[in-house]
Amino acid sequence: MRRILFIVLTLLSTLLPGLAHAWWQAEWSYRKPVTIDGGPQAGAIGSDAGRVPVLVRLHTGNFKFEGVSETGADLRFVAADDKTVLNHQIEQFDPLLGMALIWVDVPNVSAGTPQKLWMYYGNPKAPASGNGQRSFDPDYTLVYHFAEGAVPPRDTTAYGNNGQTPTVPVEGTVIGKGAQMGNGALMLPATPSLAVQAGGTLTFSAWIKPDQLGARQAIYARRDGAGEFVVGIDQGVPFVQVNGQRSTPGQPVQAGQWSHIAVKAEGESVALYVGGRPAVSLAAKLPAMNTAAALGADAPATGPAGAAAAGAQGTQAAQAAQAAAFAPFTGAIDEARLSKVARGDALLLADAVSQGAESRLTVFGADEQQAGKSHFGFILAAMPLDAWIVVGLLGLMMAVSWAIMIGKGRHYGATARANSTFIEHFREAAGAPLDRLATHNTVPQEVRADSSLWRLYEVAVDEMRRRHDRGYDLSAVSDATIGAIRAAMDGVMVREIERMSKRMNWLSTTIEGAPYVGLFGTVIGIMLVFVVAAMAGAVDINSVAPGMAAALLCTAAGLGVAIPALFGYNWLASRSDAITADMAVFVDEFVTRLAEEQGEGRSMPSVPARARA
Repeated sequence: MRRILFIVLTLLSTLLPGLAHAWWQAEWSYRKPVTIDGGPQAGAIGSDAGRVPVLVRLHTGNFKFEGVSETGADLRFVAADDKTVLNHQIEQFDPLLGMALIWVDVPNVSAGTPQKLWMYYGNPKAPASGNGQRSFDPDYTLVYHFAEGAVPPRDTTAYGNNGQTPTVPVEGTVIGKGAQMGNGALMLPATPSLAVQAGGTLTFSAWIKPDQLGARQAIYARRDGAGEFVVGIDQGVPFVQVNGQRSTPGQPVQAGQWSHIAVKAEGESVALYVGGRPAVSLAAKLPAMNTAAALGADAPATGPAGAAAAGAQGTQAAQAAQAAAFAPFTGAIDEARLSKVARGDALLLADAVSQGAESRLTVFGADEQQAGKSHFGFILAAMPLDAWIVVGLLGLMMAVSWAIMIGKGRHYGATARANSTFIEHFREAAGAPLDRLATHNTVPQEVRADSSLWRLYEVAVDEMRRRHDRGYDLSAVSDATIGAIRAAMDGVMVREIERMSKRMNWLSTTIEGAPYVGLFGTVIGIMLVFVVAAMAGAVDINSVAPGMAAALLCTAAGLGVAIPALFGYNWLASRSDAITADMAVFVDEFVTRLAEEQGEGRSMPSVPARARA
């Protein structure tokens, strides 16, 4: 019994790891591992950055562009568990040129353990699923990729803060296409989502490449009455200015080179970052601003002060306003972003590291091709932890029930064969004393060990011997003695029946309980599927179907455990009933022969008259 249970558990432990080998969905033929590593030897972001839209930059050096859709519609990014689908947005996908730019919403970029993502492709029937509104968290209020060309840039976020003026496109920027500045400001809309409260929080970031290092060039500017917020460079030195108060000189940028500039305001502090690292800070708080901002040039003065300056040409106020104005930024700009919160230092550094031309945050592995994996294997790959717990419990119930069925089947078979052999010996000895089989040792030892009829016979013979030893006349056995011997045989028969029924209650428990355990796993699984879908905001069939299938697998597993146990129980019960009937018949047969051959009321053979004389 224990050996059988050990063998079953060993087989299960050997098979389950292979079944759990993950492949997201059968319709996708290929996948590529993408490792996000923020550790010291890779991205070196210092601390956990949290949720980050990571740029995945594909080119012929790390991707062959074979088997993928011409538009990249079949691209899917899945987390390391091979179940959680990550949001993504395709900025550029050109298999002919062999390059692609894809933003992937990574829930947590860690500075510790590297995490693996899977990029699936190779499904010609897959619809496009890229969505920039989901790829950037709701705290981003404006994201411009400048991939549209000579038109006003389109805001990727759900706020729809599209540009108000067209831009001059420029190719070969740090991330695909960009915008050439210097001929005028790119005006941003004055929407409630871009409004800033006095002393509020804000983050601005962009990639810039100055053509020439001039004086007082404005990269991002916003004015509202007397309020002023300007991010710019002065002779190559980035600065931030709030209400006339400018930051001290910090790390410079170079002409003709791309640099990542970021500014975040929080409370009474405004910090400037160059290349994702802190450069200078300014002790100031933002003014309230509800007006239109400008990108690449100074924003026009607004409110009473601006109107007075505009209407008083030649006056001292106009001269002061003109002197305070900033020159346009001359150069290219790319990936401009605004957030309504102060972003963490690790996130700003992760942006600068992942978006650069030579990103050290993302590492690509070798492509893998699906090797004909079954649908059942994909269902197993989609199973969450709670489903595996239920399936593991059902697997234990199945292992124990099969071990019982196999052990009982072997035991009942050996007993039936031994009983058949013994009854042959018993009937061959008809006419001889009933204890002949015991005294002459004619029954083989293996039959004695397995036969329940032998044990009934043995207890009856022992009862007869004990009575003989006490002086009973066994040639004339009374009805009371026969009844006592029968009672002793009945007692042994009851114990034999109990022995055969041992652990059969586990089978009945498995039959009744396994479907309920599986149903419990299904209910919990479906609850989690809907909760996770609601939290992630994903209601498409691709995000819900795998979890639903895995949840239903629990019910199927419960039935798969209960049905064989039911068949086995019925088969074993019929074998047990047959052995019980053989024992009852043997008791009757033995007692009958005892009464006939050695009972008080037996008829004596008649003596011939000649012998009497």
